[in-house]
Amino acid sequence: MAYTVNIEEFPVVVRDFASYKSVIQGCSDKTVSEYLTDLRTFFRWLIAKEKKISVDCEDFEKIDITPVDLDYIKGITTDRIYEFLVYTGTVRGNAGAAKARKLSAIKAFYKYLTVKRHLLEINPAADIETPKKKKALPKHLSLDECRVLLDAIKNDTASPNRVRDWCMITLFLNCGMRVSELAGISLPDLDREYRSLRVVGKGNKERIIYLNEACRAALAQYMQVRTQEKYAKNTDKALFLSERCQRISVKTIQYTVYKYLDLAGLGAKHYSVHKLRHTAATLMYQSGEVDVRVLKEILGHEQLNTTQIYTHVANKDMETAMSANPLSDEGGLDDK
Repeated sequence: MAYTVNIEEFPVVVRDFASYKSVIQGCSDKTVSEYLTDLRTFFRWLIAKEKKISVDCEDFEKIDITPVDLDYIKGITTDRIYEFLVYTGTVRGNAGAAKARKLSAIKAFYKYLTVKRHLLEINPAADIETPKKKKALPKHLSLDECRVLLDAIKNDTASPNRVRDWCMITLFLNCGMRVSELAGISLPDLDREYRSLRVVGKGNKERIIYLNEACRAALAQYMQVRTQEKYAKNTDKALFLSERCQRISVKTIQYTVYKYLDLAGLGAKHYSVHKLRHTAATLMYQSGEVDVRVLKEILGHEQLNTTQIYTHVANKDMETAMSANPLSDEGGLDDK
C-alpha cells in the first residue's frame, strides 16, 4: 500500500482502521492517506491540549501519537470533538469543506470501532452534524479557452512529448476523467479500435468511457509513439509514460497541464487539472444533448446531486442569455 504518510507513525488501532478501509472497503491509497492525515491532526490536538503544547507552533507537528490506544480513545467525548472542529476553523483556517473532511474521518473511525469491530459501545461522533460546505459553481474553461489551450500544444513543436501531451489533454477535455484515472490507464484498458477505454475511479470502481472522434484520433496518433521499441521496457503496460519509460505520475500530468495553461496565456486564471474535468462536464451538459443521469455515469459520480451542480452552470448561462435580449431594458408601463 503506497500511502503518502508513514503508517508506522500511527497507533495500532489506527493502522487496523487504515487496512480495513483499504482492503475491505476498497478505498484508494489517496483516500486512506487523507483519513490518516486528519486523524493524526485530531490526536495531536488532543495530546497538545492535555500537555499544554501550543497548537500553532512547530512542536505541534512533532507530537507522537503512537501511544494512543483503545482506552485513550474511549475517553474522548463529543464535546472534545466539537472543540477540535472549532480549532480547525479558528486556528487552522479551515472552511466548511475542510472541516467536513476532518469530521468525516473521525466519524468513519468511530463507526469502524463501534459497528464493525465492536471495540467501543458508544460513538461520540455519531450525532455531530457535518459542517455546511460553501456551494460554488465549478470553475471551467470556456470553449474558446479550450481551443487556445489546444493551440498552445500544437505550436509547441520543440517538445518531445507533444503527441503524448496532446492526447492526455484531449482526453481530459472530452471525457472528464480524474487525473488519477488517466494516470492509471494501461494498454489493455483500450479496445482495439479506440472506441472505449476502462478506467478505475474512486473506491476502485471500474467504468467504461466511450470515446469520440477527437479522442480516437489523438490515441491513434499517440500509439504510433507509444509502440516504439524504446518504450518496450515498460513492464506494467502503462498507456502514458514519462521520459524514463515509467508510468506517468499525477505530478507530471499536473505539471504538463500547468505548462500549457501558461503557454496559452491562461495561467493567471488559476485553472487546474481538475478544472479540465469540470470543463468537459460543463461543455457536455451545455450542449443540450447530454442528460444529467448520463453525465453522472460518464463522470463516475456516486450520487446524482454531485452531478447536478453542472445544471446550475447552465442555468447561469441561460440567465445571461435572457439579459442579452435587446428588449430586456424596456422596463414597465408608464404611470398615467
